[in-house]
Amino acid sequence: MKKFLLVFSILFSILIVTGCGKKVEVDLNNPKIVSEPGVVKKINIINLKSNSRTYAFMINNLNEARPYQSGLQDAYVVYEMIVEGGITRLMAVFKDKNTSRIGPIRSSRHYYLDYALENDAIYVHDGWSPQAKTDISKLGINNIIPDKEGIFWRETELPVAWEHKEFTSMANVKKAAKDKKYSLTSDKGPLLNYSEEDISLDSVDGVVDANSVDIKYSNYVTTNYIYNKKEKVYYRSVNDKPHTDYVTKKQNTAKNIIIAYVNNSLIPNDKKGRQTLDNIGTGNGYFVTNGHAVPITWSKTARAEQTVYKYKNGKEIAVNDGNTYIQIAPINSATIK
Repeated sequence: MKKFLLVFSILFSILIVTGCGKKVEVDLNNPKIVSEPGVVKKINIINLKSNSRTYAFMINNLNEARPYQSGLQDAYVVYEMIVEGGITRLMAVFKDKNTSRIGPIRSSRHYYLDYALENDAIYVHDGWSPQAKTDISKLGINNIIPDKEGIFWRETELPVAWEHKEFTSMANVKKAAKDKKYSLTSDKGPLLNYSEEDISLDSVDGVVDANSVDIKYSNYVTTNYIYNKKEKVYYRSVNDKPHTDYVTKKQNTAKNIIIAYVNNSLIPNDKKGRQTLDNIGTGNGYFVTNGHAVPITWSKTARAEQTVYKYKNGKEIAVNDGNTYIQIAPINSATIK
């Protein structure tokens, strides 16, 4: 009888791994992560069954505007990149959300378009650089300018300059997208692979502790993360000052942090010192989650193609079920401890 049970157990295990004839992929860095073609994972950060389009919002990240930011914690992916003057700007990507206050809304730079395209996002901004204006038209990007569409408001009581007071809502933007007859659905899958199981990086080659992460964009901006072991999230600061939401008054957090080192340089003859990024090609970086960081590579073959992030062994990473900050950062700008 025991021999029969042993044989049955082995056969049952084989059936689980082979999926009754279907190919099952097992991440060798974490055998708990199993994905089977045709089976939709159950995660909380986004609905993987939804074919709704995403919306990408350009968010002001200047010191004077940051205390009044809101909506970031509803975004499932947030990109941070350098712009002129050593400052950074955020692009927050939302899916199936009804966030009532998002902003302050700011203008576009051309390389942000590459990341809106990789998410097939409807792109929300107010204003643009000359390069971005040309590319939005050339690339046929579905964009919405809240000021132009009359779907914004200015919070005049805020003690900051006029350009830092513009806000909108998801309801306003969705209505504008519908009025402009943009497709509201997409057949493009999410940028990242999500795991139902909690990912631990402690056995991955090159792993280091990541209780704090500092990313120096310039002498003007350093983005900071501190790991909360109890909550298993990273609390976000800028220049060591908590990065908070104006409405909730809570500090913004991240479950996953992806650092992609990308060379930036001045655009020749641009009098305002605008930047360009060498973001088509390959590079290095780090994946940070649950108190650990591992070295990774990134590759992006074209502006509209999705960036692929892989471990050094060539296996594509999966991220934990939660929001992700993607730090498109200057070369070797991160300090991880």
